Formats: sequence, structure tokens, C-alpha cells
Amino acid sequence: MIDYLLTEEQQMIRDLARQITDEKIRPVAAEHDKSEKFPWEIMKVMAQSDLFGVYIEQKYGGLGGGVFELCLATEEFSKGCAGIAICYSASALGAYPIILFGTEEQKQKYLPSIAKGERLAAFGLTEPAAGSDASALQTTAVKQGDHYVLNGVKHFITNGGDAEIYTIIAMTDKTKGARGASLFVVEKGTPGFSFGKKEDKLGIRASSTRELIFDNCKVPKENLLGKEGMGFIAAMKTFDMSRPGIGAQAVGIAQGALDEAVKYSKQRKQFDRSISTFQGIQWMLADMATEVEASRALVYASAREVDAGKKNVGVHSAMAKLYASDVAMKVTTDAVQIFGGYGYMKEYPAEKYMRDAKITQIYEGTNQIQRNIIGLGLIKESAR
Repeated sequence: MIDYLLTEEQQMIRDLARQITDEKIRPVAAEHDKSEKFPWEIMKVMAQSDLFGVYIEQKYGGLGGGVFELCLATEEFSKGCAGIAICYSASALGAYPIILFGTEEQKQKYLPSIAKGERLAAFGLTEPAAGSDASALQTTAVKQGDHYVLNGVKHFITNGGDAEIYTIIAMTDKTKGARGASLFVVEKGTPGFSFGKKEDKLGIRASSTRELIFDNCKVPKENLLGKEGMGFIAAMKTFDMSRPGIGAQAVGIAQGALDEAVKYSKQRKQFDRSISTFQGIQWMLADMATEVEASRALVYASAREVDAGKKNVGVHSAMAKLYASDVAMKVTTDAVQIFGGYGYMKEYPAEKYMRDAKITQIYEGTNQIQRNIIGLGLIKESAR
């Protein structure tokens, strides 16, 4: 692995996350994948280790790091189980809108408990008829006196039902299209806010994915983040911050699969020798390792760019998510191939890495949407 010149604190975060992965996540990953049980016991360990606050300012109870530090932890956790890792990192996705658009009062109210891991957060954008087309949202928020009344359904929400703090995009003025969307904080337990079915998924099965149902849900006007009409912009800026984290998840999945493939290739014997001695296998492993390292470099660079406060980071965030997730799918598929027939069996870890990898090409904007973002960004840049 390339030396990325981590600070002493960043090394500590990485090493602590690696220790939790080896001691707590790996031993239970297969069982959580099978049972779909939410990993509360591991969330508590992460909280006790102060890792939930790595990206949150110290004055709100965090460690004062940023997206890069979150990526370091997410990558390590994902080597052990991407489903457990996303329970951790999805809380940051729910917190980013508060960090970006919250008032000081809102930040003081919500961020300390998120930083301590006392309450998980979640982000609610996707709907049954509005996935990639975020401008087609149907959930509404109508202002009535000192409240907004929310009605609608959010769908495929990570940490849904288990999180206690939700940042929700809803339409305050449908006549304005995307410019009529606004952003709200909704707390679990608010009357009129309930949860639908828990989805039965291909991968990341340890995480909860549920519907959020709003039925005349009254939210105090103080829970509006930013101004009315800023919801779509808020969502896009949130994804600019969060997409390197999906890239980090993909890097972790790919690295975990690669590590298992290398280990297996040294153990598996055919024709009286380890398959690691075959040139065909060596070339596969070489390509896998090179692509994983290239992904890591792109993810780290984009995360550092976000933390540096650079403008127009969306293209590079999209590149990091796009490339790393495509690599994760390829590397995990190759890992299954190296395992051969055993790779197809749940007794071995390779098939789980492949199932978990697929979602990284889909959520927080499909990879086709990432290509749109990158292409449009290049065209706009060339027009200047």
C-alpha cells in the first residue's frame, strides 16, 4: 500500500478501526449477513472508541477531522463487513446537511449526540417514483402556523427505523420543481412519522433499509435547515461530501476480497502446487491490487479536496464513487473466480464481498448519474 503520509491522529483512527474490524466485525459478519440483525453491539463499540465523531468539529463533541478521516474508518470497517460499515457511515450522511446548513442552535441540538454515537442519523431523499430524478419528489411539507406538515413516503432509506435523527427533503412549493424542495430535521417518535417494511436485500444485509412514512407529521418550523427552496442544492452539496465515503466503502470491500483471494491462492493446490504459482492467477491478482490502489488514491485525493474547502468538488467526488465502485465489482467478481467453486459457496467469504459490492454502484446516485455529473462538469469547464 502506498504511504499516504497520514498524520499521527489519522493513523490512530485507521488502526483503531482496523482493530475493531478484526476483533468485533469479522467474527460476526457472516451471522449478521444471514440474520439481518442490526449490529447495535458493534455500534456501541464504535461509539465508545469516539469514531462516530471523527468528522465533526470538536465544539460539538467530535474529533475535529473531516471527510478524509471518515473515509479511513469506513474503509477499514468495510474490509470486514460492508453492511456493518454502512450503519456507521450512513449516520454521517444524515448529519452532513446539519453540518452544512444548520444554524448554531440546530448544530448544538443534534451534532453532540451524533458525535458520541448516542443517536444515529439518516438521510431521506429517495422515493418510490424519485430515485435518480430527485426533482420528481412527491413528499410535501406545508407550512401551517409554527409547524410544517409533512406527507409522503421515503423509500430505501439506510438506517431507517434504527436512526433517531432524520434529514428529510420535501416539497414546499411543487410549482417550482427542484427549486421548490426544502430540508427538514425530523426526529424519531414525532407523531405522524412511522416506518414501513424492512427490505430483504442482496447485500449489506446487516444494515436496515426501510420506508419512512409521513402522515400529517407536524414538524416545528425551527427544524427547517437553511431556507425554503434550498433542499435540492442541499442534497447535491451533501452528496459532494458523502460520495468519497461510498468510494471508501468500495475500496474496503475490494481490499477485503483481494486479501482473501491472495490467502486462498497460497493455500489451494492443483497439479501438486499452489495456484498462486500460476501466471494466470498472478496476473489477476496484480490487476486487482493495482486497481484497488488506484481507487484508494482517487478516493483519498477527493476527500482531502472536500476537506480543504475547494469549490466545485462534485466532479471529483463523482469520479471517486464511480471508479472505486466499478473496481469493487470487478475485483470481487475476480475473487470469486480465483476461489472457483468454493467462491460460489456461502461457507467462504468471497461471494459476500461480491454481493456487498453491487450496491456501491447504485446508491447515492447510480454510476450512470455519476457519469452525467462528470461529463457535464467537463463541458462546463471547457466553456469558460
